[in-house]
Amino acid sequence: MRREDGTTYAWSGGVGPSQAIVAFSAICAHKLAYPTRDVSFIRYQPRRSATSDAQVIHCCADHSVYDPASGARVLAGPAPQPLAAILLDYDAATDELSALGTVGAEQFDAFFRKYEFKLAMEHGQAKAQKPVGGTAVVRELEQYCKQTIQC
Repeated sequence: MRREDGTTYAWSGGVGPSQAIVAFSAICAHKLAYPTRDVSFIRYQPRRSATSDAQVIHCCADHSVYDPASGARVLAGPAPQPLAAILLDYDAATDELSALGTVGAEQFDAFFRKYEFKLAMEHGQAKAQKPVGGTAVVRELEQYCKQTIQC
């Protein structure tokens, strides 16, 4: 995989049965659009639509389209690089997933600079960039966000 600056990195692929479980940052690589509690312009698209194929991640803010089966590489749109990949570990004995870190086009510093004020208003200044503890709650986008833009 290749970052916008030309450097390359290795994406290890999915985990779990058939190596089909993958995870990526929901921060679009173009203008850093991300899901909020009110609206999300970025989503996984299981079925074909008028603007993109099935089984892709589509950012309706700028129509960047990513392929989750190929490390979230850019299929279409202005995004200059893939989404940051979340490194996962799968324990078959307990059927549990663990996030180990990230790899690739990490834009977290730029994201926090761009949205510092907004995030501080929503989450408090001290919590906006605070690392997650030992565990974190994961929610379906539909359970987190009031409206997901369909494009």
